Amino acid sequence: LRLQGVPEATVAATCAFPAVKNAVDTVIEIIQTGVPVARMELLDAEMMGACVAFSKLEQEAAPTLFLEFHGSEAHVEEQTAIAGEIAASHGGADFRWARQAEDRNKLWQARHDAYYAALALRPGSRGMATDVCVPISRLADCIEETIADNAPLGFPAPIVGHVGDGNFHVSYLVDPQDEGEVALAAAAHDRLVKRALSMGGTCTGEHGIGYGKVEYLKAEHPSSVPLMRAIKAALDPQGLLNPGKVLD
Repeated sequence: LRLQGVPEATVAATCAFPAVKNAVDTVIEIIQTGVPVARMELLDAEMMGACVAFSKLEQEAAPTLFLEFHGSEAHVEEQTAIAGEIAASHGGADFRWARQAEDRNKLWQARHDAYYAALALRPGSRGMATDVCVPISRLADCIEETIADNAPLGFPAPIVGHVGDGNFHVSYLVDPQDEGEVALAAAAHDRLVKRALSMGGTCTGEHGIGYGKVEYLKAEHPSSVPLMRAIKAALDPQGLLNPGKVLD
């Protein structure tokens, strides 16, 4: 367990953008500039609209970055000034700063409640949640193509991303009793993963393989899976550990 001191200063912020690409370009430039951002999250317009309604935020339903900066008072002032200039250069507007702990907690609670906010978009639905990860240089392309692909589905599919590392999540809000909707979501998910792989990404950045992405693991690492399976057999010859998962 590593203990770290509470930073002298902590500032959170949200910033709205006209499009996902503007928000991602802001993230890329912030990273390239070397600004040490403690947290950096992206909500697409659909997810932000859900959070505004669910958490009673006084903001617009637009692609939005959630940011947090830690450090000394002087460093945080410098970081926020640079980030604000970068965001403005990419069309960022309605920059809102939260310096008091209560205000910061309200912002981040809205982000943490995003899944429940999404479910509230369609009462009675269940979220088929998934994630992929791509090189950050392809993140805007991947998210924008995914939004366009999801538009005709007929049910919400909001997106939230840990954009600092190119990872993002999609929740397909389906009626679990409607086999047609479940099939549509599964097909959209298949296209999402293949899209990420075609862009040099990975089939999962955070959720893991489990049962649902075994075939995608084989597609992503065709030459490595036999080696993984051999190691698994050597260490677990009776197949007692997580039987049927990952290396089925």
